[in-house]
Amino acid sequence: MLRVILIDVDAVTVTRPDRDLLRDVSLTIDSGDRIGVVGINGTGKSTLLRIMAGTLEPDQGTVRRGSGTTVAVLDQAAPLPAGTVLEAVGTGWEAESILDRLGMGAKLDARTEELSGGEARRVALAATLLSDADLVILDEPTNHLDIAAIHWLEERLVHHRGGLVLVSHDRHLLDRVVTRMVELDRGRAYLHTGGYDGYLAGRAEREAQQARQDDVRKNLARSELAWLRRGAPARTSKAKAHISRAVDVVEYKAPVAARSGELDLHTAVPRLGDKVIELHGVGHRHDERWLFRNLDLILGKGDRLGIMGLNGSGKSTLLDVIAKRIEPVEGRVDYGPTVQLGYHDQIGMTLDPEQRVRESVTGGTREADWRDKALLERFWFDDDVQWAPIRQLSGGERRRLQLVLVLAEHPNVLLLDEPTNDLDLDTLRALEDFLEDWPGTLVVVSHDRAFLERTVEDAIVLDGQGRARRHPGGYGAWEQEQRVRGSHRRAFSASADAAANTTSRPDRGKNRVAEKVAEKVAEKVKGSSGRSVSTIRHELKEAEKTIARLEKRMAALHDDLVGAGADHAALRRLGDELGATQAELAGVEDRWLELGAELEDR
Repeated sequence: MLRVILIDVDAVTVTRPDRDLLRDVSLTIDSGDRIGVVGINGTGKSTLLRIMAGTLEPDQGTVRRGSGTTVAVLDQAAPLPAGTVLEAVGTGWEAESILDRLGMGAKLDARTEELSGGEARRVALAATLLSDADLVILDEPTNHLDIAAIHWLEERLVHHRGGLVLVSHDRHLLDRVVTRMVELDRGRAYLHTGGYDGYLAGRAEREAQQARQDDVRKNLARSELAWLRRGAPARTSKAKAHISRAVDVVEYKAPVAARSGELDLHTAVPRLGDKVIELHGVGHRHDERWLFRNLDLILGKGDRLGIMGLNGSGKSTLLDVIAKRIEPVEGRVDYGPTVQLGYHDQIGMTLDPEQRVRESVTGGTREADWRDKALLERFWFDDDVQWAPIRQLSGGERRRLQLVLVLAEHPNVLLLDEPTNDLDLDTLRALEDFLEDWPGTLVVVSHDRAFLERTVEDAIVLDGQGRARRHPGGYGAWEQEQRVRGSHRRAFSASADAAANTTSRPDRGKNRVAEKVAEKVAEKVKGSSGRSVSTIRHELKEAEKTIARLEKRMAALHDDLVGAGADHAALRRLGDELGATQAELAGVEDRWLELGAELEDR
């Protein structure tokens, strides 16, 4: 197939009052290119896309487009024309099919001005996908899509024949769809071959090379500084400026990319008691339609629960019920006495645009201490940005700040409603690393598959018909079951008599339980023990704790074996203990499987 140049971006620069947002950025897009654009919030991803689309002119540089090249754009703030949903997208069976796939099939005749923000985005995405443009530009297309719609979108983009430029925080989507990655970092653009994995490898190599160059620079400076200090007093007095500059070089710290480092919030999470949150016979409805009924749920210390379902199935409503923002129509919600709740919803806290970033964390009632500064820095708000007024932040940076403000309250129970929307990949990884060892209890609504894989261990699936199914094993268990059934969308409304089947993504490689569960996919439960649900869940939780303890013990034994060297007596003793631990773990894993299946059958 003949490849033609669609867009050539040459030495583009966009200046902001405090810095260059983009500096000498050059990029050529051919007809067969599938390019992903990544970078932390505020690095200019949306700006670059608008320049490519021709809706924004750069301060410097040129943008050339191929003769007759057509461009279709999904912007984060694109307005819809007045009229019905179907009129905004186009007539015909394909328009109706795409809208149905994106969860808008029931609103074809709705007026666009009456849609919610998420619904309007889905309609705009449908219109963009239906266009016959040479180049399709998508800015965060998975925002406001449920998991079923994301799977469908991924397949469509894989088979897209024209050029594609994509900004997304969905790592699965990037890895499956794109062939090249553009990384924006402090005004510069870096090109990486391959998908998301290629970008990670390329960035790691670039940062390693930068570190090597910094080491060479410092070594040369140390040699010169030593020479200067050994000189005669007269020459030394004349060389004070040279010595000062050499000292500066030696003490110089290379600018750290805002996306590097690990997240350590330095916050003391209050200890939770044995009772955290319990839901007893909870049900809620919208008008006459029940979203969920007869829901019993016990959340304990350190639990990691995901809530999944199609758009409109009641995920955010359930989170509001758990948070006691709304009273359920039936049933009750009980809190333990030690619960301190933090809730990061889709709207976020109201921010004062004139308040400085640092003041927002302290409430403006005290001076920021080192904990406040460390928290902001770990979420990529450096010292300069901390003193900036909030009105200067990008939309993604404001969303990131809203998350920081929730964490600054030191909650021990954290509720997150679509936390990945408008956050960059580096912030997501940092948040995932934080939650990995966080001692509190987490409940999260998310459509981000990688985020769910890394953060939740159990899941509630709402089918939109009033039923709520619990899946031990979390997203991986649910996804494996849907692969067996062959459809993610149909699976949400499937009957609750299917067994809980799980698999594990490499991101959660330390979970050996999931590997055994995957071998028993589609296993049915025969009969019921008649035991109470609460008893089964208690035993399931105890089994999970035992598994975690045994896996930790096995890891320690492996380390001891490595350190034993040629001590044959120690090797024999450690080998025997390792074998016994493995056998014990296998038995507990089998019991965990039986309990999960028994719970699912109930």
